[in-house]
Amino acid sequence: MSYTRDYARQEPTRAELDAARGWQLVEFGAPWCPHCSGAQMALKDWLGEHDDIAHVKIEDGKGRPAGRSYQVKLWPTLVLLRDGEEVARVVRPRQDTDMARLDEALTLS
Repeated sequence: MSYTRDYARQEPTRAELDAARGWQLVEFGAPWCPHCSGAQMALKDWLGEHDDIAHVKIEDGKGRPAGRSYQVKLWPTLVLLRDGEEVARVVRPRQDTDMARLDEALTLS
C-alpha cells in the first residue's frame, strides 16, 4: 500500500513533481487540520485499492511554494498526477464516494 501518514520531511519542488513518472497522488494539508484528519480514512481506503499510485503528503501553508503552484485554497486538497500532469483533483474528501472523481480519471487515462 502506498498510503503514508507522515508529511514529507522536505517539500518537493514543482519541477520535481512535474518530472515524476507514473501515477502520484499529492496531498496538501496540515497535521493540525481537522479536515485533513477527517479525510485520512477515505484516503487510506482509496490508496489501498490503488497500490501502484505513489502518495506524496505535503504540509501546506502561507508561503509554501508547492501548494501555491497548484493554487491550493482548502485542505486537504488531493491532486492526482500522471507523468507530472494533473488529471483530477478532490478537495476535502470525507468518505469513499468523494474519491470517485479520482477513479473516473484513472479509467479515462
